[in-house]
Amino acid sequence: MSDLNKTIRATDIELKDRLVAINRVTKVTKGGRHFSFSAIVVVGDEKNIVGHGLGKANEVTEAIQKAVEDAKKNLIKVSVVNETLPHSIKTKYSGAQVFIKPASAGTGVIAGGAMRAVLESAGIKNVLAKSQGSSNPHNVVKATFKALSMLRDANSIAQQRGVSLEKVYNG
Repeated sequence: MSDLNKTIRATDIELKDRLVAINRVTKVTKGGRHFSFSAIVVVGDEKNIVGHGLGKANEVTEAIQKAVEDAKKNLIKVSVVNETLPHSIKTKYSGAQVFIKPASAGTGVIAGGAMRAVLESAGIKNVLAKSQGSSNPHNVVKATFKALSMLRDANSIAQQRGVSLEKVYNG
């Protein structure tokens, strides 16, 4: 297939991380309450590469570090055309549904919390996005990733079909 589905090594690129959500989890034991934290982090180079991760630990900083390490293990390459998407897409992951649509230059990133972090980390500058259903950050991030991984540009479609680029556009 195309270079979109190749695994990307985190050591080769400069990644910036964004914290999406921190959750405090309480476990009630015989000795009292025991608190731990889970963190969702999105990492990206703002040039088409993005990844997400989940970390759990007894301290917030440790949970964030674990999440960043996890995010670096599952990076994907997103097809971006002129700082926006090649086409609109609607996907669902668990209870979260996302709709992402390309926008003209100067629009900016119009998206809610968890989706905004993913789209900005991927380097998409002009996009319209809507999150429906569950607002759980875990599911919204995973639904957004599913949508971004399903995007294909005209070059990859032409390669896959074995036809010229003009034939893809003209039918």
